[in-house]
Amino acid sequence: MQRRQFLAASLATSALALVRDAQAQNPASSGREFYQLRQYKMENGPQTRLTGSYFSEALIPALTKMGFGPIGAFSINLGPETPAYYLLIPSNSVEKLVTADLHLNEDADFQKAAQPWWEAPATANAFLRVENALYIAFEGWPKVTPPEATATKGKRIFQMRTYESPSYRDHVRKVEMFHKGEFDFFKAAGLHSVFYGDMLVGPRMPCLTYMPSMDSLDQLDTKWAAFSNNPDWKKLSADPRYGFEPTVSNITNLILNPLGSSQI
Repeated sequence: MQRRQFLAASLATSALALVRDAQAQNPASSGREFYQLRQYKMENGPQTRLTGSYFSEALIPALTKMGFGPIGAFSINLGPETPAYYLLIPSNSVEKLVTADLHLNEDADFQKAAQPWWEAPATANAFLRVENALYIAFEGWPKVTPPEATATKGKRIFQMRTYESPSYRDHVRKVEMFHKGEFDFFKAAGLHSVFYGDMLVGPRMPCLTYMPSMDSLDQLDTKWAAFSNNPDWKKLSADPRYGFEPTVSNITNLILNPLGSSQI
């Protein structure tokens, strides 16, 4: 336990130092949310049921009590490495975000509710791996915005798109494109934007991740066609500042369904 807490504290301290340095160089960034995106890799069967119960009965209630939210909890509908669940945890404090797991150990209600998942034996483990990434919200989209259907638990699906760039210059140009019109182009196409994040700590950097939503999978092709055919988008993408070379070298595109415990 002590070693695990030491490692978690060390990683939290490193991430916190990185973000504080970024904020010192750009004070405007302090008004933006930070996101921890967790991927829980599992096998079909008991692991998905156990982890789903852990989210709804232990983890999300405990994180909500700590002041985080709205918290997104999703399962993969279409994409590689299934089954897997994703958890999106927003916060206005990176320090709270990267030390959250340490404080969960101090919550007696969480420890009791989490016991079936937390103490699952190696012969019947609750998950395979958990991978975390830390993001800072885009300046032009500083907070999570759930779709209207979330309030009524209505039907909705989500895409989670990650754009990797071949260089930091290209990455910065791609982020700039969102601020030069892409937010509006998504809205015009009927795609609701949930969040936009610039990765601070995680794999495949430099990269960004964003999440549009819609009512159903049937709308996917028509809404993206409306985006692609927007003359303002065509003009922006042809601008020599952005069209001089491919600024995105790889795209990961996942279709996600909200879990019953999701607050997004």
